[in-house]
Amino acid sequence: MKRKARKIVIENTIPVVTIDGPGGSGKGTIAGLLARELGWHLLDSGALYRLTALAAMNHGVALDDEASLDVLAAHLDVQFIAAETDGDESGIILEGEHVEAAIRQEDVGISASRIAALPAVRDALMSRQRAFAEAPGLVADGRDMGTVVFADAPVKIYLTAGAEERAKRRYFQLKAKGQLQAKGADVSIERLLADIRARDERDMSRAVAPLKPADDAIVLDSTKLTIQEVLGQVMDVMRERGII
Repeated sequence: MKRKARKIVIENTIPVVTIDGPGGSGKGTIAGLLARELGWHLLDSGALYRLTALAAMNHGVALDDEASLDVLAAHLDVQFIAAETDGDESGIILEGEHVEAAIRQEDVGISASRIAALPAVRDALMSRQRAFAEAPGLVADGRDMGTVVFADAPVKIYLTAGAEERAKRRYFQLKAKGQLQAKGADVSIERLLADIRARDERDMSRAVAPLKPADDAIVLDSTKLTIQEVLGQVMDVMRERGII
């Protein structure tokens, strides 16, 4: 009599909290504060393609050399550092150097768009993202963390806010950083609102990993909430599920 193969289930013991949502919803801020509060690792998934592009530029790797980019993406030497205080921003370190400003440059963004279309790079970065799940835990910020990358995460948050509120937040963020002039004289809340709505439409209608809440995600609307109120609600969910 032929024995049936026994199904072996390997349980992932590293707790992961995913925080997905549209731009301007506050997910990056909340992810950084939560990681700092818990002493967990932090993943800013949205920065990985820009980081890969910057690494390629630094090492002289051609943007159409898919094989070399695959290796580069798979071994990306990057750290995301949670802010130490409420007034600070999270840090990004690539190969030992702080690169927050460098990855926001226009040429890096254009290069990131090119390599994001390469299947080998996307596959390599999927594995690289999952490798961030290390003890004692991971807070993963992005647009498909709960639906694709960490689909088995015990806590999934989908953070949203009204488009008008997100446009105001972006405007005042740029103003506080003195970046309004750099963006052009026509930058206004109305212009940012149009950009946000257009990006939402692209993200939600794309064929691969569209922006949407996971079926088992907790949806939080931050429009009328303070940062601390949102953080408190996320931590309440984690306590209810025995994660902390």
